[in-house]
Amino acid sequence: MSNGLERETRGGAAGAGRSLTDLMVAYQRGDETAFERLYGELAGPVLGYLRSLTRSAARADDLLQETFFHVHRARHTYDPGRSAKAWVYAIAHNVFLMSCRSARRLSRHEELAEEELPDVPVPPEAESLGTRDLVRRALARLPVDKREALVLHHVHGLSFQEVGAVQGVSGMAAKLRSHRGMVELRALLKDAGR
Repeated sequence: MSNGLERETRGGAAGAGRSLTDLMVAYQRGDETAFERLYGELAGPVLGYLRSLTRSAARADDLLQETFFHVHRARHTYDPGRSAKAWVYAIAHNVFLMSCRSARRLSRHEELAEEELPDVPVPPEAESLGTRDLVRRALARLPVDKREALVLHHVHGLSFQEVGAVQGVSGMAAKLRSHRGMVELRALLKDAGR
């Protein structure tokens, strides 16, 4: 089983062949160009992740900026022995939770209008369950913790250990959330097909 650091190095060129971990360490040492490369590598995926949690593209954009503000402020706390990608996603997760605490939240059982649904990417594993739009709408109706675990693992490629680190739970709990989310997704799609 590979760890997040190996995947970060193999999984994508993080600026001139440097891994996300290398970029984060360079940024900790004051290299501003390392931050620019780190931002360039992670801003798009993190924005997609935040859009899967929120009901507003503008809110997701604001949360992205807040996330990288917190990355900047907390850069000295990053441990190079851990996945830089998971560390940034964990910050994004916490920024999202803080924004939810400060704003009124809708009940998770309340029906949302189409324009209020979060922009949730469809995991490849769910594409065969229905039309892309139907699956996206069903994913948007899942409880945030299950949807988040599904999206982080199946769309963004984080291991369950990394998903657990992002969500503040064990890897096994993250795997369980993802599995339960997939079960609920199938049930929602089955009900929609009736």
